[in-house]
Amino acid sequence: MAATFTAIDAKAMFGNDPAAIRARVEVAEKLLERVFIIPGINRAIGFDAIVGLIPVAGDLIAGAMGLYIVFEARNLGMPKRTLVRMLANIGIDTAFGAVPIVGDLFDMMFRSNSMNLKLIRKHLDRHHPSAAVINAR
Repeated sequence: MAATFTAIDAKAMFGNDPAAIRARVEVAEKLLERVFIIPGINRAIGFDAIVGLIPVAGDLIAGAMGLYIVFEARNLGMPKRTLVRMLANIGIDTAFGAVPIVGDLFDMMFRSNSMNLKLIRKHLDRHHPSAAVINAR
C-alpha cells in the first residue's frame, strides 16, 4: 500500500509539534531501514544497508543519516541518557558496518534507526499522548 500525502498531511509534517516530529521520524526510519524487500528471503532493507555497501564511507554516510533521528529526538526534549543510548546505537551500527562483507550482513540485521524510533515512540507515548497513533503492527 503506497503512502499518499494530502496538503493537510504535508502541512502537519513540517510543524514542530510532537505529532509532526513523530511523522518525520517514522518516514526517516522507513527510508533507512525498510524501503525494499529482498526477493526470496523477504527481508526488508533500506538506504542504511544499501549505502553501507560502499566501504567505510558508505557506513559513515549512513551513520550521518541516522543522526537526523537523534536530532529530532533532541528537539522533542528527550533525556540526555536516552540520546546517548541512541547515539550508541548509531555508533555500533556504523563501527561494525564498516567491516567488509561481515559488516554488510550486520547492517541488514542490526537496525539502529528502528531501535531509535522505538525509543522515541516510548517517549512520545509517555510525555505527549496526543501525538500517539494507533499502530496495526
